[in-house]
Amino acid sequence: MGKYFCSETDILSGWDQVLMAFWLRYPNPFSAHVLTEDVVFRELTADRRLLSRRLLTKTNRLPRWAEKVFPAHLSRCVYILEDSVVDPHTHQMTTTSWNLNHNTLMTIVERCVFQQEAEKTHLRREAWISSGVYGLSRPIQRCPPVSLATRNQRSQSPCRLQLPPLPRSLSISHDP
Repeated sequence: MGKYFCSETDILSGWDQVLMAFWLRYPNPFSAHVLTEDVVFRELTADRRLLSRRLLTKTNRLPRWAEKVFPAHLSRCVYILEDSVVDPHTHQMTTTSWNLNHNTLMTIVERCVFQQEAEKTHLRREAWISSGVYGLSRPIQRCPPVSLATRNQRSQSPCRLQLPPLPRSLSISHDP
């Protein structure tokens, strides 16, 4: 049985600006743990939804207690796949990401839904955490919600800054 984490927040910027910040978010000083970001594929569907898959490489520092339990040669890099769907008609973007390695130690599936609401963008972030390490699954599952909450606040820092208006050439068109 895994753990479930959920948070909701309002980003005080319009959907267009949040979307642009999302695609341009790496590299940035608030996310130094992200080493690489590669687009695996990107497709525009017939109904004008943008589908994307990205591969991210992130560093993963173990909690101090875990450094004593797990071997020192355990890779500190985590490979993450991120699927996203941008729907300009409903002004919604949904991302789903999950780790490709260290799945015996821990699997995290995260879903974020960005939804336009008047002058702001509502973000609902959910995560499902599970571990297959016998005898240690509870402490392992307990750590990510705390770090996810902390990372959630830090990763939103660029969005909480006053985002400048997008130049017309970068604005997202909603017309068919």
